[in-house]
Amino acid sequence: MHSLYFKNFLATAAMVLTSFLLMGVVFSFMSRSVFVAEARENMIHNAEEVSRAATAYGQGGDLRSLELRMNLSSIASSTGRHIFITNPSGEVVTCSDRLFLCRHIGMHVGEEALTTLQVSGELNTFGTLGGFYEKENYVVALPLTVSETVIGYVFVAQDSTTALDAWQTLLPMFFLICLAVLLLALMMSYAYARHLAQPLRAMAAAARYFGHGDLSVRVEDTGRDDELGELTEAFNSMADSLEKSEEKRRDFIANVSHELKTPMTTIAGFADGILDGTIPPESQARYLQTISSETKRLSRMVRSMLELSRLQAEDRSALRQKSFDISEVLRLTLINFADKIDERNLDVNFQVPEEPMHVLGDSDAITQVVYNLLDNAIKFSSDGSSLGIFLWKDNQKAYVSIQNHGPTIPEAEIPLLFDRFHKADRSRSRNRDGVGLGLYIVKTILNNHGEDIAVTSRDGVTDFVFTLTLKQ
Repeated sequence: MHSLYFKNFLATAAMVLTSFLLMGVVFSFMSRSVFVAEARENMIHNAEEVSRAATAYGQGGDLRSLELRMNLSSIASSTGRHIFITNPSGEVVTCSDRLFLCRHIGMHVGEEALTTLQVSGELNTFGTLGGFYEKENYVVALPLTVSETVIGYVFVAQDSTTALDAWQTLLPMFFLICLAVLLLALMMSYAYARHLAQPLRAMAAAARYFGHGDLSVRVEDTGRDDELGELTEAFNSMADSLEKSEEKRRDFIANVSHELKTPMTTIAGFADGILDGTIPPESQARYLQTISSETKRLSRMVRSMLELSRLQAEDRSALRQKSFDISEVLRLTLINFADKIDERNLDVNFQVPEEPMHVLGDSDAITQVVYNLLDNAIKFSSDGSSLGIFLWKDNQKAYVSIQNHGPTIPEAEIPLLFDRFHKADRSRSRNRDGVGLGLYIVKTILNNHGEDIAVTSRDGVTDFVFTLTLKQ
């Protein structure tokens, strides 16, 4: 299997090669046109020079004079071109060839060339002039006029190979330079492709370590300010999240094992004591009560864990499509705690608007949030203190505050309150029946709804405030 940088190199090489080929073709045609135009301009200049000389002889009616012919030979010798003059019918009457070596006098140029001259007044073409030349020539021709009467035509011709000699010399040099630049570009492309693929290879190696359970590997951040730099940052961020998730998973398993071990050890020890007679019959009822209490606590823990599993699998977008009256939820939930409130002799400060306040979310899930927070607040309230429940709205949000007066939560404990199995002040907690999942469930439900919750605890007043989105 080819590596990514090799594939990138091949793709870049193909693009560079295609670009150079296209550029070479365009340059060939354009440069050829430039050289042809330059040759045409020079040859027209020669034709005009011959035309001026021939006009003087033409006025005397003698285009065949030896002096004119010698003049043509002189111009042809200095330019390296072949020059001849025809009469209006296309018959050659004089030529730049030497006197006894000329074979062109008396010959006729092709009808096609003559017709072009007669129609457009100029000839500019590559060809043999209808067999006049054995090889292809570049030919320029102009009419020879006296008193606006055409008395003949001046032809200036040059072998096409000679006419494009400079172009044919330049073209190989151009392609040689292109080849050198192409090789340099390919080498630079190969080196750049390897450099470009370096972070990707590092990510692939890190991913293989992840597959073997090592989540501590990170990709080196080289400070790139491009897409690969963003990818490296995102990859390392993902690795951090995976490592934290793995740590939480291990902590969760350890916490579950610890939480299950204590009641199961108690249950097994007391049950064995009853069975083997270590616990006397008169004390068995008390120990059976303890076994029953621990069994119920295990049952609550299992139900809470199943509830967590269900909450984490819920469709978050579907939750915000429902709506309910949060004022009514607060009233009904508070009624459920009437006995506990009376038992602790708490004074309830219930400041909730009488009119309905409709919010987005699942009524049952938010009821559980309110229930867990109220249960927690009552549990840690000082006897005879006050319990506050407040509801207000601001900027398209509803705010619910549940406040209790009791022991202040240490500042270091506040960030840990919503962790699984975390119990603030374990040694002094009267909540032996709790399993440490209540606030974690609260946080999970609110996260599923896209809402926030905050905690403050100062001078014996602990306040939990969470948000809900108002229905429009």
